[in-house]
Amino acid sequence: MSDRFQRSRVPMLPTVLFADANEDYRSMARDALLEGRTATDLRTVADGTELLAYLKRANATEGALAPTPSLIVIDANLPGTPAGHELIRALKQNPSTKRVPVVALGADDDPEAVEAAYEAGANTYIVKPVTFLALVRLMKVFTAYWLETAELPPGQEAA
Repeated sequence: MSDRFQRSRVPMLPTVLFADANEDYRSMARDALLEGRTATDLRTVADGTELLAYLKRANATEGALAPTPSLIVIDANLPGTPAGHELIRALKQNPSTKRVPVVALGADDDPEAVEAAYEAGANTYIVKPVTFLALVRLMKVFTAYWLETAELPPGQEAA
């Protein structure tokens, strides 16, 4: 069962939209953000259809129900329609999401997988951590970079 549009209870924090088909991995990502004391509002979806539905709600200005993400993290091998790379491509072609940073998480550092993620429009490609501590470190690093350090275009700043 999907934890569709699940959100934390802390309002007005930068929203991270995390897409992964594995419910246990989504839960581990949520726990990693808490463990790392990363001040974000994590929303999780299980596939491309749920991600697009979430963004449609965000674009309809439903406020706290679906805040516009400041960062999108996608399993590069996300199943469904659209699947991982197609979903990244669709996000980068959509005027409302084209400037939102997209982190692609992949199973390994195979050069073809890395190239495919960047060709689709990912802002970065990271090998998916398999241990909890590695995921805690990763979440701290990329949320600090994308939400605190990087200068984003107007309208895309971490809110």
